[in-house]
Amino acid sequence: MRAISMFTMLCLAGTVGAQPQRLDIQDDVPIDTYLALLSQVAPPARDGAEAFMAAFRNRCGRPLRTTELRRAFAQGDGDPVLMGMIRASHERDTAALQRLGASIACPGK
Repeated sequence: MRAISMFTMLCLAGTVGAQPQRLDIQDDVPIDTYLALLSQVAPPARDGAEAFMAAFRNRCGRPLRTTELRRAFAQGDGDPVLMGMIRASHERDTAALQRLGASIACPGK
């Protein structure tokens, strides 16, 4: 999964600001475009991202913004829940998808 995270960070996540650890991610890519790009890189990445987005919507009561998804891919080696959902999607492990989805933290809560 590290290759997906690194490629996504370099090509899709945004631009790196003046500080090496700071990512300047803007909401300049529509979510459908971002997901289409993910499916070109690795179909399991898109499947996992869609599962992550659905779980976020169910748990947090609102859709995940493009910037939030991009940050989840870009932070460190990727958000552990998102990376786990990508892995579970690839393995078609519905129990892991449900367990991981229940562990999504909602911003501001």
